[in-house]
Amino acid sequence: MGIFTEEIAIDLGTANTLIIHNDKVVVDSPSIVAIDRLSNKVIAIGNEASMMQGKTHENIKTIRPLKDGVIADFNASEQMINMLIKSIPSLKKKFFTPSLRMVICIPSGITEVEMRAVRESAERVNGKEVYLIHEPMAAAIGIGLDIMQPKGNMIVDIGGGTTEIAIIALSGIVCDKSVKIAGDVFTNDIINYMRSKHNLFVGERTAEKIKITIGAVVEDLETPPDEMSVQGRDLLSGKPKQAMISHSEIAKALDKSIIRIEEAIMEALAQTPPELAADIYNTGIYLAGGGALLRGLDRRISRKTDLPVYIAEDPLQAVVRGTGITLKNLERYKPILIK
Repeated sequence: MGIFTEEIAIDLGTANTLIIHNDKVVVDSPSIVAIDRLSNKVIAIGNEASMMQGKTHENIKTIRPLKDGVIADFNASEQMINMLIKSIPSLKKKFFTPSLRMVICIPSGITEVEMRAVRESAERVNGKEVYLIHEPMAAAIGIGLDIMQPKGNMIVDIGGGTTEIAIIALSGIVCDKSVKIAGDVFTNDIINYMRSKHNLFVGERTAEKIKITIGAVVEDLETPPDEMSVQGRDLLSGKPKQAMISHSEIAKALDKSIIRIEEAIMEALAQTPPELAADIYNTGIYLAGGGALLRGLDRRISRKTDLPVYIAEDPLQAVVRGTGITLKNLERYKPILIK
């Protein structure tokens, strides 16, 4: 049946879903679905749905089917996965839907029930062989670490819904910590800061844009980004208004959340067996996920832990790259996959 089977690797993220097919990232789209309330049909997914976010009328609702890295809305997530797989260019040309061999990424703090939800979604979109892999594992492989060695590596993967911290050795996770503080919480922090300090009410999309454009976690950056103009609604007068924001204000807004991530990293280090702690002292900490792009985060974690901190080459795609490498070398990585 080899000719009728296609292999795909999926990083099902709270913020973005990425799919690799034939060693290329063929889908990179926001995990958002727009649904018509009257017919309950999906009108748009991905970028198209993302543009509707916060601008819909009562008959259309935009939902994010994944919350904290796990499936929150089963029906919407299934339709989203289905439409994203169908949008893969080389599969569009086929007359029939091929059966799929899939490797899907899941957070390390996930429960059995949540795992089953991911697997069932995959099986319903014609997944004949479905393997699951833990996110920190995939990130480590994507960064290029040799996880088979008897040597400790520490990965911090800051995604949209969860921050996954794991110490990996001998192709297993020795100790891990999963905290639900990540990109979404940072976005909310920015919304709350704009409300309290500028009396300006901004939406999720605007807050996300602020985070990407001038997001920072330390105030003393070597090359600070320019100030950014932000438009929203004035909470006092109700009129639309604009304010200028600098990166140091965002650093203040995100401070509490970053402290909690630092604490989680310190807890994970405190649980590490001494031999592995010695390895980590030499190898340092690796950052992956979209959160790794916050300016100054590597310096801040380095100050807190007194360890060298490295950011993955393309942090947003580290996890999906690792998932893709696992898919190509299934035999080699069988021990770390959850069948």
